Amino acid sequence: MRGTEVDSRKIIATGAGRLHLSAIRLSHILFASDDLAQEALHELRNAVVSFEDLAGQISACTETRGKGGTIGWIEINDEDGAKNEHLDMIFPREAREQAVQITTKPGDIVLVQSSRGFHLVQVVDVMADVRKMAYVKQRRRTKVNSKTQGGILAGALGSAKHKDLTYKLETMGCQMNLADSERIEGQLQSLGIRPLDDSSKDPDVVVLNTCSIREHAESKVYSYLGPHAKRKRDGEDVAIVVAGCVAQQEGEALLRRVPEVDLVMGPQYANRIADLLEDVANGNQVVATEASHIMEDSSKPRRQSTVAAWVNVIYGCNERCAFCIVPTTRGVEQSRPLESIVEEVEDLIGQGAYGRDMIPKRKFSDLLRTVGNILGLRRLRFVTSHPRYMSLGVVDAVAETPAACESFHIPFQSGSNDILASMGRGHTREKYLHIVDRIRTRLPDASISADVIVGFPGETEQDFQDTLSLMEEVKFDTVNTAAYSPRPNTPAATWENQIDEKVKQVRLQRINVLVKEHAQERRARMLGRTVEVLVEERNVRLPTQVMGRTTHGYIVYCEGDIDELRGEI
Repeated sequence: MRGTEVDSRKIIATGAGRLHLSAIRLSHILFASDDLAQEALHELRNAVVSFEDLAGQISACTETRGKGGTIGWIEINDEDGAKNEHLDMIFPREAREQAVQITTKPGDIVLVQSSRGFHLVQVVDVMADVRKMAYVKQRRRTKVNSKTQGGILAGALGSAKHKDLTYKLETMGCQMNLADSERIEGQLQSLGIRPLDDSSKDPDVVVLNTCSIREHAESKVYSYLGPHAKRKRDGEDVAIVVAGCVAQQEGEALLRRVPEVDLVMGPQYANRIADLLEDVANGNQVVATEASHIMEDSSKPRRQSTVAAWVNVIYGCNERCAFCIVPTTRGVEQSRPLESIVEEVEDLIGQGAYGRDMIPKRKFSDLLRTVGNILGLRRLRFVTSHPRYMSLGVVDAVAETPAACESFHIPFQSGSNDILASMGRGHTREKYLHIVDRIRTRLPDASISADVIVGFPGETEQDFQDTLSLMEEVKFDTVNTAAYSPRPNTPAATWENQIDEKVKQVRLQRINVLVKEHAQERRARMLGRTVEVLVEERNVRLPTQVMGRTTHGYIVYCEGDIDELRGEI
């Protein structure tokens, strides 16, 4: 199954994620009739109004109307109703049971009935016992300086006299990993563990956030872990954490390969590392890779920039491209509630295939418009758009939303329909070019970037020429290129029609020449223009200059003082 055929809620709800849910946080709007409730649901589905605002305007529940409809946390395991009895007058037991039976997916809005009337119920967040979902193995005593079973973390987490612990986090891979790392750091700092600022010293906690997209990813991880594992074998007190996609892929096998590792956790646990480290502190090795509901952050991410920030709108992927390992390592799609996204963006401003898995379904174009109209937001970018689900409405939303940057990243992977079919991409060359035509019509000056793979199994010279001709037709601003490499647990890795490595490398060189030619051509059109640049950081190679980006995503360097210009346009 793929795409819309995948029921993300069912997969999450029937696994350990549902089994170990302890509570869900709900809001509601109370109506006297089913017709009124259905009309309100239509408005919410079309993003006409937010759930909180609508509750404050029309809910018949006087107890929650002034709080935007907030009911609060409801305990899941409540067979006799006693644990949630205090909510009976607001949200009766029969309504609670109906709501929990239908969905526990954050962002979903469902209609249930009780003695009070008709309730539109929104799942705001969930609480899962992630420690029960993890595989825990008691560590054998080792020769460490602290002489305690839990090593450096023993007695430190939650202690009144906190040890002065430091961490170092290394991030490999994509933007999702960068966003995950910000959340991991936020959790570590909430425990009082600070980033290592002295390069001459070794950190107490080592975290490697891994990526498994490219070939030899596992070898790179084991190579990186080597020196830190040796530190532990030599008696040093260090906690070693492997997170991300390789951790999800390898699981317990990683502990067998590198027994010095303390914690292995998949991407879905990035904002729950603090809970898992408690078991490490108790002298255990922990593996957390079970499918789970994505919970909202319990602590603030540690942002790497005061100017720009990554905000997740969806986790996972339901596609099954023959070359891609992402659905295996990041799980099924789980969209975040629109309200949670807006709240995070508003919070950031204060500091300085979305929606198809929800009830009711939400449109990404509506999300762009809603977030793009938040007061104080100066620029909004998004990645990445799958051509199969890149609606023309998204292009219109970018054109009509002032904060949205005229920049699109839409991977095409191949210009050959035969190869696209083999890849299982779910779109054609013609579909892709239709999207590009819409962008060029609505936003003639927009930048378009993409990803492409050469040497996919069965790719002929004509297939490769089709890719080159598509690139000539579009003239991309930037293209990320890669020669196909077999990845574990992907269909194409086992096919017999693999392309010779020398052929792949020659094609990669040829396509890179064209990428450079088009990039130069696209940027040449900017000569002589005056454009707005959002200043982000200092030019590390020339400290008297600052670095910023245009709305097209082009990097620009100019003279200036970063302390005066950071965050300015």
